[in-house]
Amino acid sequence: MSDATTHLLLPYILAAQAQKHVTHNEALRILDGLVQLSVLDRGLTAPPPSPADGDRYIVASGASGVWAGWDLNVALWTDGAWLRLPPRSGWRAWVEDEGLLLVYDGADWVGTTPAALQNMALLGLGTTADTSNPFSAKLNAALWTAKTLAEGGTGDLFYTMNKEAAADDLGLTLQTGFVTKALVGLFGSDRFRLAVSADGSTFFDGLSVDNATGVVDQPRLPRFKAYTNYDNYVGVGAWTKIDLNNTDYNDQGAFDAANNHFVAPVDGTYLFGATLLYKVNSSTTARMRGRLVLNGTTEIRGSFGEISATHVSLATTIWLQTMVPLTAGDTVELQGYFRVADGYFAADHTSFWGCKIG
Repeated sequence: MSDATTHLLLPYILAAQAQKHVTHNEALRILDGLVQLSVLDRGLTAPPPSPADGDRYIVASGASGVWAGWDLNVALWTDGAWLRLPPRSGWRAWVEDEGLLLVYDGADWVGTTPAALQNMALLGLGTTADTSNPFSAKLNAALWTAKTLAEGGTGDLFYTMNKEAAADDLGLTLQTGFVTKALVGLFGSDRFRLAVSADGSTFFDGLSVDNATGVVDQPRLPRFKAYTNYDNYVGVGAWTKIDLNNTDYNDQGAFDAANNHFVAPVDGTYLFGATLLYKVNSSTTARMRGRLVLNGTTEIRGSFGEISATHVSLATTIWLQTMVPLTAGDTVELQGYFRVADGYFAADHTSFWGCKIG
């Protein structure tokens, strides 16, 4: 029969043993030191100078002094002496200065955090996960970094998201106060989309990319082409706004046909162009000018043009083009001018167009 227990090596009180209390108290000391094991530190190779009764340590490798040969053992200071407690496989210890739970695997003390987490139903990081959001995290920063070649990786990093079928949705939802403000991804098709919203219910596509061709579209880009369907008469010596009473297209309603001018819906850089086709009234000696005007008063630099030779009716054309930065609400209009003799700016071929480019 052994004189100690199998796992904790607690000494038995033997038959006819004298001073049984000594053996009993030794077993209690061991139990007191091992049950709910919590050690102060696991990095010391020699005892601290002034331990308090009950202090416990996991002795680091290379121990010396009183702890010599106690590598990885638990050292307990009790009744004025160090007591050696050799660990057994499965023992657990809380390391107080690290806030770390360790387990002895028979050869070393190792962390209890598992190397793999598989087939978990819910995972909440800093918050509570639920069936709608089985993985949930509440934090201020997140980092994904590639496993390097030195670590056995490739140095690359890919984040993959997959949907079952083209008609399904796949994307990122960006919210403020849990109200969706933007969507990025593949929604209802395999065409890449970036959509934005002010209220989380009505969305506008700002960018769309055809996955079959790579062609990029900006569905909400302000752009227009306006023209006149009648001959605009202009007298001599006065700049006159051209009446452009029709549009071939007018995305976002940027061209105001009632007032015959473009209105910038947002700040940005815009490209404009215009054609002015001459039609004779009484004399082909008319001199024809054209320009684009900002906010009804300021000629836009680079937009002025003039033809001064004798004109050919319905054949002589001025073509204008310029780029200009605008503030939301700015207007741009097309104006014509005749000197020497009056004339017309001809129907259908007198036009004004523009779009936002930056």
